[in-house]
Amino acid sequence: DHATLVDVHGARELPLVTVEGYSLQLRDKDGFLGDGASQTAFREMLQQWRKERPKDGPDPFGRRHSRNFSKKELDAILADGKPPEAAEILHGVIEAFAIELAHVTRRFLREPSWKGVERVVIGGGFPESDVGERAILQASVILEAQRIHVPLGRLSHEVDDGGLIGWVHLVPPAMLRHHDAILAVDIGGTNLRCGIVKLRRKRAEDLSKAKVLERRKWRHADDKPTRSALVDRLATMLQELIEHCDAEGLSLAPFIGIACPGQIRKDGSIARGTQNLPGNWESDTFHLPSELQKKLPTVGGIPTMVRMHNDAVVQGLSELPFMRDVKRWAILTIGTGLGNVSYANKPEPADPDRDGKPGVKARKKDKERKKKETKGKDGKDGKDGKDGKKSPRR
Repeated sequence: DHATLVDVHGARELPLVTVEGYSLQLRDKDGFLGDGASQTAFREMLQQWRKERPKDGPDPFGRRHSRNFSKKELDAILADGKPPEAAEILHGVIEAFAIELAHVTRRFLREPSWKGVERVVIGGGFPESDVGERAILQASVILEAQRIHVPLGRLSHEVDDGGLIGWVHLVPPAMLRHHDAILAVDIGGTNLRCGIVKLRRKRAEDLSKAKVLERRKWRHADDKPTRSALVDRLATMLQELIEHCDAEGLSLAPFIGIACPGQIRKDGSIARGTQNLPGNWESDTFHLPSELQKKLPTVGGIPTMVRMHNDAVVQGLSELPFMRDVKRWAILTIGTGLGNVSYANKPEPADPDRDGKPGVKARKKDKERKKKETKGKDGKDGKDGKDGKKSPRR
């Protein structure tokens, strides 16, 4: 069943788009297909190439395991070409990973929920590095050579912001009318991000100008917290953001959107897919929205509404305003794991819009109609005289 915005969590039917499918678990002879195209897989691939290199000298990467290199360090090796052997290995791994990414993309495109997809956005932390960007470009070239004319592109927003901004398309429209901003959370296998997302509807009614004004980021994988410690830290980070809004005079909606890995049930529990998070998030006794609501019961004196959705779904929705020129599109998020979502756009509603008011096109037509009526009554220029000149004062 497709949940709608009336339902509490995991909405699938939105005003402008349908979430056709997400968190598909495709298998091949080696296991889950997506496992071969994640950041984790890239690091394992690099480690394997290092082991298989000719043993005629020390490892050019040193003694550190490949998973302990930062993206900036790998980018520096690629840019400087030093050490030469390390750069050569890295180029080889990028090419091998690109082949795997193209293979995974091709398999997803065969799935019924991906049928007719015209464009695939690549999100997650991997594309923000030069190494990741090169791999994506090569994968796109490979697909084109295989006569699969589905371009791969990057997120329009900063990677850290995409999983927050997407929430503006999941908030019940009535909550957006009288507020300037919302709180959004993005929980990944490595990092926890939360931020204040300003709607900026006066600049763009389609919310394409929504922006993260203030953010907090915690690399929880380094601290290895318990599940309850992570929730406590999240509540503290959100409280800081609420206080920031108060200080800046921002009208904050009583809403918190939480994006996290896994299959989200309508009641806000998680069915599967949280193996990279600390503790058991799929337990029958754990319900993150309720836990957070207890810690932050009100925002601005109004009871807090907490909603959950899959992190890849939310990140993909940040691209919604920029995908109106295609009918079907999708996103792959390359992080600790590989997230996947496919979408089908709906026709632009002429009337009403998200707030229940006349849509942009309807208002424009109404304005033109009134202008014509005025011209018909008062003259060509809509002034008082029949010849378009102002009537003399009396």
